[in-house]
Amino acid sequence: MTVRLANELGMAKIADLAQRVGIYDHLPNQLAMALGAGETTLLKMTTAYSILDNGGKKIEPTLIDRVQDRYGHTIFRQDKRECTGCTAAGWQHQDEPELFDVRADVVNPYTAYQITSMLEGVVERGTGRKLLSVGKPVAGKTGTSNEERDAWFIGYTPDLCVGVFVGYDNPKPMGRRRTGGELAAPVVADFMKMALRDKPATPFLVPKGIELMPINAKTGKRDLFGDPGVILEAFKPGDEPPEETRIIGEQVATSGALTSTAASRPESSAVVEGGLTTGTGGLY
Repeated sequence: MTVRLANELGMAKIADLAQRVGIYDHLPNQLAMALGAGETTLLKMTTAYSILDNGGKKIEPTLIDRVQDRYGHTIFRQDKRECTGCTAAGWQHQDEPELFDVRADVVNPYTAYQITSMLEGVVERGTGRKLLSVGKPVAGKTGTSNEERDAWFIGYTPDLCVGVFVGYDNPKPMGRRRTGGELAAPVVADFMKMALRDKPATPFLVPKGIELMPINAKTGKRDLFGDPGVILEAFKPGDEPPEETRIIGEQVATSGALTSTAASRPESSAVVEGGLTTGTGGLY
């Protein structure tokens, strides 16, 4: 009963987030849905990633930004922000008008950046390495359904988010190794190289208070920057790396190096409910 209640509470949080970022209109309370068992659209997925790219602020996708009449007067504008100073007849040495971003925060900005930092790791050392050819800071995630029926890649830079889906209209296996990283990621890379060819290599904006700490990717422990296998991980204000970590298949790590494997000494492996040891970091 306790496990069931925990699962229901966990799925309630997942469903709430998935609905707030617009991936699903209604997410069934089933554990498989947390792994992506549900169906959605490319537009909804790309919009959800663009919210992360936008620091957690809500984005409404649109196909038409503005409509003008033949005299140049705007008769429709998707951007709902008000600009009282934009209607001045001329410049009288006044300050530039300010546009205030009043869109709702649907994801905590610290959480949005932490996910972005992780997804940069996907490109730097994971399944999205084909995006390294863009030559600019890129975050992204591959996706491949069972039997390689669908291949996805959503990639983004600080001011551009691109989604690509590859698959048949009537889903069927595309062939072995026809994955998101092999099929969809190169399409995103080619598009970004053209779209960003005249843009500077702008890094992602780090929220104030976020601390980037050197972490050993295998142990999840703080380590020395520059050492082999050490990456920078983003921590929210007040958070720090744990003093002790456990990695799936490994023993307790209390320093930058792992001890002998749990397979060789199974009696020392701390197994949590469900048969898996806890772990952190380095898995992309």
